[in-house]
Amino acid sequence: MDVQLVRPSTKYKEEYLSFYQEWLESNEVMVPWVITKDPRDFEGMLHFLLNNEEGIDTPEGWVGDSTYWLVTETNRIVGAVNIRHQLNEKLLNCGGHIGYGIRPSERRKGYATQLLSLALEKTKELGIRKVLVVCDADNIASKKTIMKNGGIQDHDYIEEDGNIVNRFWIEV
Repeated sequence: MDVQLVRPSTKYKEEYLSFYQEWLESNEVMVPWVITKDPRDFEGMLHFLLNNEEGIDTPEGWVGDSTYWLVTETNRIVGAVNIRHQLNEKLLNCGGHIGYGIRPSERRKGYATQLLSLALEKTKELGIRKVLVVCDADNIASKKTIMKNGGIQDHDYIEEDGNIVNRFWIEV
């Protein structure tokens, strides 16, 4: 199926609410972090995302970021991606430039590979030529997705709780 990255907008409000609700009902960790933002105030959420992109009102220690939704030709939102415009120490260790997630009911259909590929094009537009993408060591599907997109594994990072984060660099 044909997919594209779109900027969050009111055009996709009902579909996004469905996407968000499905994540809630799955009881899974919502990835990327921006989809944890409660969309009941949809306009407020869109304003928050735009401010993040422009680096307005970002908390200390945070970096500017851009969020896109992966939509099908029928306007179904099947994924989301958050692209950090630069790396701070935390992102260099365990966050990376790109965080992405696929709607639970739409996994194992190739969307993650397409989402990451499209996100890498966006990083190029932002002037980021060497992109860090990370995943937990036990997330085999994400590791495969990153490697399909040219990821070269770097040293792992071990978080305080013992979780092992695999780190990959991709040249764009």
